[in-house]
Amino acid sequence: MPNGKLLRIYAKLPVANQEDNAQSLARTPLYQLGVELKARFTSFGGWEMPVQFSGISREHEAVRNTAGMFDISHMGKFTLQGKNLISQLQPLVPSDLSRLQPGQAQYTVLLNPQAGIIDDIIVYYQGEDTIGIQKAFIIVNAATSAKDKAWLLQHLDLDKVQFQDLSPDKALIAVQGPKAIKYLQPLVQEDLQPIKAFGHLEATLLGKPAFLARTGYTGEDGFEVMVDPDVGVELWLSLYNAGVIPCGLGARDTLRLEAAMALYGQDIDDTTTPLEAGLGWLVHLDTKGEFIGREILAQQKATGVQRRLVGLQTQGRNIARHGYQVLSAGKVVGEISSGTLSPTLGYPIALAYVPTQLATIGQQLEVEIRGKAYPGVVVKRPFYRSKNRVAN
Repeated sequence: MPNGKLLRIYAKLPVANQEDNAQSLARTPLYQLGVELKARFTSFGGWEMPVQFSGISREHEAVRNTAGMFDISHMGKFTLQGKNLISQLQPLVPSDLSRLQPGQAQYTVLLNPQAGIIDDIIVYYQGEDTIGIQKAFIIVNAATSAKDKAWLLQHLDLDKVQFQDLSPDKALIAVQGPKAIKYLQPLVQEDLQPIKAFGHLEATLLGKPAFLARTGYTGEDGFEVMVDPDVGVELWLSLYNAGVIPCGLGARDTLRLEAAMALYGQDIDDTTTPLEAGLGWLVHLDTKGEFIGREILAQQKATGVQRRLVGLQTQGRNIARHGYQVLSAGKVVGEISSGTLSPTLGYPIALAYVPTQLATIGQQLEVEIRGKAYPGVVVKRPFYRSKNRVAN
């Protein structure tokens, strides 16, 4: 569909937003474009989101080989500023945020007192101005946005930190794949090539202000772009007209699972700790002071965890889905958290929590699928590692 035709259709139709659907599912500023592209929609985290456009396999392949784009406007978007902002955020996460330089970001987790994961988030540090005011963006999951906001407001000194929820006011588009920068650069005034992984900048896109970060949830190179809703519509149409493939939640899930990236609510939640979930690299016990959940993590570090999240490969085309039981010697020992048939690898992959003694690479296990036990083996994560990722 030509760019111009899409623009004309969009102009004639009412923009569906969260207020229009207060009694049902929320919709992003790009919802109507998905309708016109005949996307299939699904309920996700309280939002009506496209699950696929042209087909999960085609969309997945586009991101692995060229470029695809995702509407991720449903995600929570917070901006914070104030003196000693980083020092205020430090007690809320296990990662040492003091190491961040302006233009750098940290993937991390908010923890409860039991070291359970409230949510996984990204903190984008924008630096400090001439009078000592530090500024940062925080992007959180859609389904946990209200919970995260309440937690942050409860633990931050609001006399010293200005907190603003930009979630309803901004569109967020992920442009992912080895050719993502090729399609995005002509629309951006600043040079994107020097930006490293987890780097970010405030830029001019289509002549308008934009926030761009070299982050994503696919295991490929790419950018996440935050703009005003009208600019988001223009950006989506510009990329679509240039040949970028629209992608839905289906491909987003297969891509992130191949890269062994955790999905909140399945692979991690408020009952799992970072050490159990294989996120030990986020826990900086030696370089930072007190933080919520530190005592539990220190104990787990000293004595070891009882269970671990592992990668599993099953045989044939027998897919281990979320909630399926993992067996060893005929006994239930764990549970699948995520599973799919990998489009890139051509065989079923899964993540599962199992006892630590059964978490060794090469360990033979079984998965109960429709009442029958099928063999599986613990394999190294990630299942797929892109050669196109840029360095931090």
